[in-house]
Amino acid sequence: MIPEHIIHRKGPRSLKDLDPEVIEYLNKGSVETANLMEWLAVDQLKLLQQILKELGKSDWYDSFYEVVSQQKKPTANSNTKLIGNTFSQLTNDKKVINHLSDHTSDVARCWAAQYTAALEMSISERLEIIRQYAADTHFGVREVAIFASKEFIIEELTEAIQILNSWTTDIDENIRRFAAEATRPIGVWTKKIDELKAHPEKGLSLLEPLKSDTSKYVRDAVGNWLNDASKTRPDWVSDLCNTWKKESPGNHTAYILKKALRTINK
Repeated sequence: MIPEHIIHRKGPRSLKDLDPEVIEYLNKGSVETANLMEWLAVDQLKLLQQILKELGKSDWYDSFYEVVSQQKKPTANSNTKLIGNTFSQLTNDKKVINHLSDHTSDVARCWAAQYTAALEMSISERLEIIRQYAADTHFGVREVAIFASKEFIIEELTEAIQILNSWTTDIDENIRRFAAEATRPIGVWTKKIDELKAHPEKGLSLLEPLKSDTSKYVRDAVGNWLNDASKTRPDWVSDLCNTWKKESPGNHTAYILKKALRTINK
């Protein structure tokens, strides 16, 4: 049984405020991380030992330890990527990947998302698989879904946009948000999309259906997408915002326009 004070905790504001009891539960994979501070604090190798034990694959541990320990500057993101990639090298057993993707630990689900990045497949197959991680209830898994797919979106941008167009009308706000966030011209901690920096109009079909979205989570992504584009194509962003202001005078669109124009209006 997980104690109530662990289940209903709030995440710490800084690493120094981390609760050792919480970290113990996180490293055992018994609970999800509550915020970014906890996510960064998880000892992924300790968690991996526990999960490999659950899978009856403890003999795989040395392979993971070798690649993780060879890093000069390890980070939580790089560890997640390396562990996911190593799983792809060791197995194609769906039972193993399903165990990760359905695990209580959000970090284990992040490994499963990164596992997909190491596989050869078409962009349509890749996005179909990554969809479950884009829709995950945990913020960290949703972000890793972007990390794991953005390079492939860049490589097959036209087809990716065509596929993601249908995501913009999904009932799940997380899926709608992914369509905008994963194609941001600049983004956060991800590769830039030079084609959209130069020609943001190529992403307009993703933005138009979301210009008055009821979800703040989605509106933030759209506003940030346009703010990214304004750094290289302020003319295009200004014209689009003027058009949206006339076509959609509601509060939801006004919120997006404010975020979109924040660099232009500095």
